[in-house]
Order: sequence, then structure tokens, then C-alpha cells
Amino acid sequence: MRKRRRTPALSHFRTPALFVLLAGCGGNPSGDPVRFTVPAGSGLSAITDTLVARDIIDWGAGFKVYARLKGNARSAKAGTYEVQRGSGWGDILDKLVSGDVVQFQLVVPEGWTLEEIGSRIAAVTDTPLDSVRATLQGDSIAERLGVPGPTLEGYLYPATYSFPLGTSVEDIAGTMVRRYERAWTPEMRARADSLGMTELEVVTLASIIEKEAKRWGERDTISAVYHNRLRIGMPLQADPTVQYALGEHQGRLLYAHIDEVAEHPYNTYTHRGLPPGPIASPSEGAIRAALNPADVDHLYFVAAPDGSHIFTGSLREHNAAKRRVQSQ
Repeated sequence: MRKRRRTPALSHFRTPALFVLLAGCGGNPSGDPVRFTVPAGSGLSAITDTLVARDIIDWGAGFKVYARLKGNARSAKAGTYEVQRGSGWGDILDKLVSGDVVQFQLVVPEGWTLEEIGSRIAAVTDTPLDSVRATLQGDSIAERLGVPGPTLEGYLYPATYSFPLGTSVEDIAGTMVRRYERAWTPEMRARADSLGMTELEVVTLASIIEKEAKRWGERDTISAVYHNRLRIGMPLQADPTVQYALGEHQGRLLYAHIDEVAEHPYNTYTHRGLPPGPIASPSEGAIRAALNPADVDHLYFVAAPDGSHIFTGSLREHNAAKRRVQSQ
């Protein structure tokens, strides 16, 4: 009679693996999160060594076995992470596999200039401002990112962004440009064509509207004033373009300021038509206003103390409106 082959007890093989799995299920997180970085291409051993060195785990060999048993040994994503000491191995692996990296937030309001955006990027990324400027104001970056130019001014879309820690300045700019591109619909591009305006011209006008309009409901009327002036060849005389040419904001724009930058191509008091490019980052609403001016004959407007504007159709009416504002 054939002897039955003896099968070893399952527990003989399963006990060590089970022990490691149970060890990894625990965890007693405490203290502030500890930050560590996983470079691209890092293997399990290198990651484990980092975790041990940061005192996040205290049994490296067990963690490696646990990761292999879970099938996650090669699935960690590069990036910078934060984990509390004593966290369960499963929680740590979940972060690494899902790429739950440390992120920073970048908030860019409507109407910010390239210089203002660059300063904010430098602050939140802890990058020297000169380095950020060199990237954003480089000669070829506008061409590389596929915008009409002449620089990135106007194409870094105003919004709230979240980026993984360590994202390069150029990648940040690329994300903001892609968000700008999404603001344009096929209907908007068709509308620009019907107006005989290029994308550059639309965004340039939108940026001026964005800077002028304190009340969003007036954007289409401000747009109408500029469209009417462009149609009859009248200078735009847009104060924000002079402020841009000056390079710093003046609380009260004087004729002396206009004369100071008389030769500057962005001075729309001394140069007819639109300036060479945008003067700030317009929102989608401002772009739509540039494409859809109100059906009015206004040629002038003056700002009231509350931020609203008085719109008029003649110089006589405009001067009267200025006197009313000055008497308030």
C-alpha cells in the first residue's frame, strides 16, 4: 500500500508572514508629521532606510517583508511626504502608493501682473525671486508654452492651485497656462474671429478691462467704451496701461506720470490702439466682456469714490461727470 505523503502544518509557513502582517496593522501615531522625500526611481530598500533614519518605523526588515506581502514593494511614487512617527505600515504604504504627497497652495487673484504672480510663486515655493523671474520672463517660455506672447503676461490664469512640493516654476507656469486655455471655448474663439480680433488682442483688452472694473457688472460697458474708441481711432487713454509702463502703482495718476513714460509702447495716452500685449492676467469674465461689449455709444467713463463709474458719450458730459465726482 502506498504511503501517504505527509503535509507539513500550514502554520509552519504562515506564522512568520502572519506575524509580519499583524505587526504592520498596528500603529500608534504621535507627534508632529515628519517630512521625507522619495526620489524618482527609489527602491524599497532605499525608502525603508529613509523611514528608519527618520524614526518613522523601527523595524525595517519587517516593513520590507510587509510591503512585499502586500504586493506594493515597487509601487511607491516619488515625492515629498509627511507621516507621523509610529504610523501603521499600511497607512504609510497607502500614502506612498497613492502618491499622497505634501502639496502647497498658490492663490492668484484676477488682475495680477506677472511680477506679482512671480513674487507669490517665490514665496510659496521658497525659491529666490530672481530665479523665478528668470524663468517666467525668459525669452522663449511663451513660445514653449504656446501662448501668443509677447511674454507670459496675461496667460497665467488667476485661480487657486495645489501643487506637489518641489514642482518646478516652469511646470507651475505650464499648469496655469493650460487653465487659461480652458477658459476659451470654441464659441469664444468664433466670436473673436467675427470681431476681427486675434487672441492676443482679446486678452490684451481683457486685461485692461480687468484692471479698470471694480464692479464686475460694469465690465461689458467698459469694454464698449474701448471698442468704440478703437473703432474711431481715438486713443484708449487707459490709466492702467500707464501704471504698467511706470512699473509701480501710483495712488493718483498725474499728467506728469503720463509724460514720464510718453515714449513707452504701453502708454495708451500717447500711442493709439491696443498696447503690444496684456498688462495683467484677466479672468474668463473679463475675456468674455472683451468679446461681448455692451450695445452703448459711450466714449468716456470716470471713477466714482465707491468704485463705480459714470459713463458718458461726449467730452462735455465727461467733464461734467468729473466735476460731480470731484465735488463728492
